[in-house]
Amino acid sequence: MRTTIEIKPEHRAKLLELAARRGEKGFSPLVAEALDMYMEDGAKGDLVRRRALSLRGKLRPQEAERLRSAVVRLREFWR
Repeated sequence: MRTTIEIKPEHRAKLLELAARRGEKGFSPLVAEALDMYMEDGAKGDLVRRRALSLRGKLRPQEAERLRSAVVRLREFWR
């Protein structure tokens, strides 16, 4: 199916470069592959969120505090 999308010129250039390296004439196969991966990851993300929410309230207060402290320490390294 054909459709029109707006993309940045630099994205188009990189897509064409990737397609050329793969021996493709256009970048439609790359876009289709990216969409498949995005949709697959989205479904996985939903499952991960549901699993995480099912654990709500399962940690004892001491465990929760240790986890919170570890997260705070890790976030110090974020930009």
